[in-house]
Amino acid sequence: MSKILIIDDMHLSILPMLENIGYEVHYKPDIKQEEVFDTIELYSGLILRSKIFIGKEILERAHNLKFIARAGAGMDQIVEEEVLKRNIKLINAPEGNRNAVAEHVLGSILTLFNKIHTANFEVKNGVWLREENRGYEIEGKTVAIIGYGNNGKAFAKCLKGFDCKVLAYDILPSSEYADENAIPSSMETIFNEADIVSFHTPLTSLTENLVNKDFLQKFKKNIWLFNSSRGKVVVINDLLDAIDNGKVLGAGLDVLPIENLNKFKEKEPKTYERLMNNPKILLTPHVAGWTHESHMKINKTLVEKIKSLN
Repeated sequence: MSKILIIDDMHLSILPMLENIGYEVHYKPDIKQEEVFDTIELYSGLILRSKIFIGKEILERAHNLKFIARAGAGMDQIVEEEVLKRNIKLINAPEGNRNAVAEHVLGSILTLFNKIHTANFEVKNGVWLREENRGYEIEGKTVAIIGYGNNGKAFAKCLKGFDCKVLAYDILPSSEYADENAIPSSMETIFNEADIVSFHTPLTSLTENLVNKDFLQKFKKNIWLFNSSRGKVVVINDLLDAIDNGKVLGAGLDVLPIENLNKFKEKEPKTYERLMNNPKILLTPHVAGWTHESHMKINKTLVEKIKSLN
């Protein structure tokens, strides 16, 4: 019987689902990297989130590995060319958490637009300020979605009831990603028209540090910015400067370039302090796709794709 090693926390429903399609499953969410390296040759399948980096070093030991399944969307922790040249299949599950991400971004917009996060804090501390907490509406705004894959499309679908204009940009030809929920657009159009910009891109050489000073200054309007993709897409100091000078009215960040906050504070103390003390920035701990429902949906998506390999 073929064996699968799971090295990250997963909803336990995945165990019987894999067993029902003929696999012996070793669920070891507390496993150390050294043990993964020492035992990987025993397995035909590996399921992970982001515990370890998958590169040449481990793959040279994975003599029997037939597939690697990422319980999520991003593949930036995996050297894809090293995997594919060994005829190992790569699987991910962006379909499993797309609705969770979309709803989270929408919630972030509504929270910032209506100052819900700061108003809640004020009221609970005995401060009742109505004019200072006057909000904005999504209706009539132009929302730009950069990266129009599973997550971007789900977000556009969430916006259908808000009577706003939705523009979408992707590196694919527009004929490959167009749908009824957004207008395929050039970046020039987005720079000219966008009020709200939401990023749903993978981390690649094209997107790393994409949102920098020069990028932000290209927008004709002052914008609201949301990032639920990867932290290194946004240059944090450039974003903070843009908020200070008014080019960015507010930002919702579910991801950061350094997500170990102690390490962030130690490595970049000034940036950390500016980020944490800015009331115009809404921060969440990389949980956009991390709902109770998506936890199970990801399992179902992965198992269906693994089953199709047989």
